[in-house]
Amino acid sequence: MALQELDFDSCYRAVSARDPRFDGRFYTAVTTTRIYCRPICPARTPASRNVRFYRHAASAEAAGFRPCKRCRPELSPGDPGWDLRGDLVGRALRLIDDGAADEQGVAGLARRLHITERHLHRLFVAELGVGPLAVARTKRLLLAKQLLTETALPVTEVAFAAGFGSVRQFNATMRETYGFTPSELRATAGPRTALLAHASVPAVDEDAARPVDSTASGAVTLRLRLHRREPYDVDGVFAFLASRAIPGLEVADRTSYRRSVQGGTVTLTPRPDHIALDVAVEDTRQLARIVARCRRLLDLDADPEAISDVLGRTSLGPLVAARPGLRVPGTFDGFELAVRAVVGQQISVAGARTLLGRIVARAAAPGGLFPTPAQLLDTDLSGLGMTNRRIDTLKDLAARLADGQLDLDGGQDPAEAVAALLEVRGIGPWTAGYIALRALRDPDAWPTGDLVLVKRMAALGIPNDHIERWRPWRAYAALHLWSSS
Repeated sequence: MALQELDFDSCYRAVSARDPRFDGRFYTAVTTTRIYCRPICPARTPASRNVRFYRHAASAEAAGFRPCKRCRPELSPGDPGWDLRGDLVGRALRLIDDGAADEQGVAGLARRLHITERHLHRLFVAELGVGPLAVARTKRLLLAKQLLTETALPVTEVAFAAGFGSVRQFNATMRETYGFTPSELRATAGPRTALLAHASVPAVDEDAARPVDSTASGAVTLRLRLHRREPYDVDGVFAFLASRAIPGLEVADRTSYRRSVQGGTVTLTPRPDHIALDVAVEDTRQLARIVARCRRLLDLDADPEAISDVLGRTSLGPLVAARPGLRVPGTFDGFELAVRAVVGQQISVAGARTLLGRIVARAAAPGGLFPTPAQLLDTDLSGLGMTNRRIDTLKDLAARLADGQLDLDGGQDPAEAVAALLEVRGIGPWTAGYIALRALRDPDAWPTGDLVLVKRMAALGIPNDHIERWRPWRAYAALHLWSSS
């Protein structure tokens, strides 16, 4: 839905009803207060003449509105429309969430999408009314607002964790955009989650960039809330991840998921109305990427109503009724998921876990991390229980990611990525489909030839031609069938 496609009457009805189905899809700006809110804000519904609707928080902020302290727009689940779109704007927004604009600038973001910076700006203005730089700034501000409200992280550390280059820049941007400083927001935020541990942070001049080695003395541990769109099948998601947890990298069961990340660990724990994210890292500049990847891992931004509306009217109706909030678990890293898919070809889930644990141990990536493509290329994979052909496939795959031919973390068009995957020796339609389903977040991906799916469809008496009836949600259809066995 482009900016101009927002229907005022429909949006106003949703706001009046505080309908949670629309949370994250648009924002309500009130001209009399200069505040923008989520559709579920508990405040009194403003008169329609005083309301403006915006497709993205950045659009509202560019128009001079500041976020509501009561409903807290930073906690909105992501818009499922952007989450699923494989076009340039959708992919750019996912890369911005992942911190690409903060690390590489808008020029670097455009290069990763293989377009000019000017063309990228033009696309954003057409869709959102603002450019990518404004969207990235809003993402930084909203993350900073959440950190100031929910944690005891020092303001200096919040600035760098949110992606600002200096404390002075952080203070000035927040005052200019929101009308208050970080310290003023924290003073009115109320009780915060205790910081479990915090390394000493050296004094930083307000104009200076953060010292490169300022995190070497220890890790920061904090907790954030990740909100989700209901209904949400907690048991299904966490059971899926637990059954596939790689020894030495992940520890998971139906009640929590923990994994190693660069310089620390993350732990995800389901709560009644959100997911608790516990982060322990040496460098908080990773935080934006961690949050974005954890949201994708747990598929928190899906639209269960839209999925159920389509699949519920098909032969999958009974399965959908039994698990209306089913999700498609994603991945923390695209290359890691691709390796999982290759290793898991024609063997059991348990067998794949064993082999993947051996790869992690052999690669000996620092901190128990999954090896990067370059590290895997340099690792001798013989003697681990894989055939030479499978090893060759992994090496070919790693080489293509290492030299930029493949991008499985959001930068490449999904159809182009699948086509490139099929050029890798040893990767066929099933493997490419599975990677598209989990790493590329294609809601219509289908792992062609999957034996479990074939057996489940036969057991349920579902003809093969029904697969086409499940578009555009075939990935969710596959999860319904897998989880019904």
